[in-house]
Amino acid sequence: MEQYKKDFIDFMVECKVLKFGDFTLKSGRKSPFFMNAGSYVTGSQLAKLGEFYAHAIHENFGDDFDVLFGPAYKGIPLSVATCIAYSKLYGKEIKYCADRKETKDHGADKGTLLGYSLKDGDRVVIIEDVTTSGKSIEETYPKIKAQETVAGGIKIVGEIVSLNRMEKAADSDKSALDVISEKYGFPAKAIVSMKEVVDALYVPGKDGVITDDLKKQIDSYYEEWGCK
Repeated sequence: MEQYKKDFIDFMVECKVLKFGDFTLKSGRKSPFFMNAGSYVTGSQLAKLGEFYAHAIHENFGDDFDVLFGPAYKGIPLSVATCIAYSKLYGKEIKYCADRKETKDHGADKGTLLGYSLKDGDRVVIIEDVTTSGKSIEETYPKIKAQETVAGGIKIVGEIVSLNRMEKAADSDKSALDVISEKYGFPAKAIVSMKEVVDALYVPGKDGVITDDLKKQIDSYYEEWGCK
């Protein structure tokens, strides 16, 4: 496992973004772990988070893109922090764009988007915290494509999330990221997978972050909800 992935796993735990216990997900599933990017709240945390995302984007997609699109609401600070980090780490100026939950009907920046206004010729990477069911892309994709004036005018290079939960998407035995890739035709990647998290944090017989009992709960969860 690459060092930046190990560092990111430790970072999620330290920031109390990745938690273990008993959680009920939006899907109704009972999960022994939960990730909430809304728990990154300080300037230093957001700066470091942006660097992890920038590193993962660079590794997975290279630098051949122009815009980071962060779906509201959590995607907004993610896109801003990562744009700043990308300039610092790779010397490339990336624009940020986000959608609004409600259309703004006044002012110079009225419309459905916040930040940069997408146009034909743009190459876009979508940035999110996590996706369990793959439902969020069903709202995000048409919002991006609605900015085209010609079909195919805007290219989506890929999607990046913090954590691949590695569980079945809605109405599928495949993971949400795999379903997105197959349905929309662009790669969907994560900084780390849940398997990598377990590999990094679990030591049999040791009373660490993931204990033997918690490991059994995680294994049981994946027996029921794990992707193929």
